[in-house]
Amino acid sequence: MTERLRDAETRFDRAAEAPPTQEELENLFVNNSDLRRIEAHLNRFNPIKTMRMEGMEIRHSAILAWLLDPRETHGFSDKFLRAFLCEAMRGQSALGSPTALEISQADLRDAEVRREWQNIDIFILFPRLDWAIIIENKFHSTQREGQLEEYKKRVRSIFEHQERELKVRGIFLTLHDEVPKDETYAAIQYSAICEILSSIMETEAEIVRENVAMFVRHYIEIIREAAGMSDEAQEMEMLARELYRSHRKILDFVMEHGATTDFVMALEPITGKDPDHGEEFIVDDIRFTFNAHTNAQMSFLPSCWIERLGGRETKWEGCENYWARFPLICWCQLFPQSEGSSGLLRLFAEVGPVKDHEFRKNLIDKISKADLGNVKFQRGAAEPGKKYSKFLKKADIQIKDVHNIEEIEQGIRFLLKKFEPVIEGVAPLLDEFAEYGVSKDG
Repeated sequence: MTERLRDAETRFDRAAEAPPTQEELENLFVNNSDLRRIEAHLNRFNPIKTMRMEGMEIRHSAILAWLLDPRETHGFSDKFLRAFLCEAMRGQSALGSPTALEISQADLRDAEVRREWQNIDIFILFPRLDWAIIIENKFHSTQREGQLEEYKKRVRSIFEHQERELKVRGIFLTLHDEVPKDETYAAIQYSAICEILSSIMETEAEIVRENVAMFVRHYIEIIREAAGMSDEAQEMEMLARELYRSHRKILDFVMEHGATTDFVMALEPITGKDPDHGEEFIVDDIRFTFNAHTNAQMSFLPSCWIERLGGRETKWEGCENYWARFPLICWCQLFPQSEGSSGLLRLFAEVGPVKDHEFRKNLIDKISKADLGNVKFQRGAAEPGKKYSKFLKKADIQIKDVHNIEEIEQGIRFLLKKFEPVIEGVAPLLDEFAEYGVSKDG
C-alpha cells in the first residue's frame, strides 16, 4: 500500500485541533431553515429512486418503450412517439426515409414497440408504412465497436423476405454528448426527452390521469438530475455552498470524522485538501480554478478562460444562479455501473445560461467553428431558450474499480491532460467576449 493510500485511510481518525463549541453545533443543527430545505430536497419521494432504478439502463429502456407505445396505458396515444422520432430525425433527411417530415404527417398508432428484441434495446415496427426503427439506449454505458451496424443488418436479414423493402433507421440515445460510431444513426440526448415530455404534460394536462402524470413527473426529475439540467438541484448545491461558508468550522469537523467517498479522496492529491471556491490547482503545468465538489463530481474552470473573460470580479447577467457564475463550466464526474465495481469517469465542458441570447449564440458558434478536436455541440445548442449546451466528445475513461483511489486520481489527471488542446483552443476565442454582455462592480 502506498503512503498516500495509507494517509487517506487514517486521516479521518485524527483528532481535530479545535472541536466546535456547543453554540456552534446548535447554530447549524437546531432550527436551521436552510438545512431543512436541503434535507427536504434529498428526502423527496421518487419511486424510481426508491427502487434504485435511476442508473439502470434496462429500466430506462422499459420506461421509454412504455411511453413510445401508442397502445399503452399512458394515454398519450402516438404523441410522444411522434415527437421523439421527429426530434431525432430532424435535420437528418440525407440519411433516408423516414424523415422527420414524413413522420410528422403519418399515422403512427399501429406501431409495434418491442423491448430487448434480438438484443436491440427498443425496436419499433410500422408494418403499414414499412418502417423499422432501432433505438440503441446508452444511459451510462459505452457503445461497442460494430454494434450499431450489426443491429441494422440483423433486422434487414429477418425481414428481407417480405414483399416490400423495409426502411430501417437507427437512433442513438445517450445521456450526454456522444457521436454514434455508425454515422447512419441519428443521435439524440435524454435532455430532449425531458423537453418533449414536459411539453406533452402541459398540453395534455386535462386528459392525462393523475397517476400517469405523477410517474412522468418523477421520471423527468430523474433525467434532469442525471443530465445536470435540474434547476432545483443546482439551487440546493448553491445553498449547500453558502451553508458551508457560514459553518465551515463545524462542517470540516463533521467531514474530518465522518464518511467520505473514494472519489473525494482521489481529488485531494490533485486539488489539495478541502480547497476553497476560487483556489487554483495545477495538473501537468495547466492551471485550473476549483469551483466545488460533491461525492462523485468536481467542477472547475481553466484559469486562462477566467482571465480571458475579464477575471473573477467580472459579473455576467444570467449567470448569477449558475453554478459557475461564468458563461462556461467544466466538471469531472464518476458514474458507477449498475452492477459490479467498474464505472465511467467523464469530463464535461458546457456553455451555460446567459441573459443575452446573441452573446450566447455567438460564443457557441465561435467554439463550434474553431475546428477543435473532441468538440461538438448537440443540434440546436444555440437556439433561443436553451440554457445548457455541452460540447466535449470522447472525454471519458473506463474505471475498473470505482473504489480504487489511485485509479480514479490517474483517470482525472489523464482527462485533464487530454483536455489541454481544447483549453488552449478556446482561450483566445474568449477575448472578444470579455466586454460583451458583462457588468463590473464599481
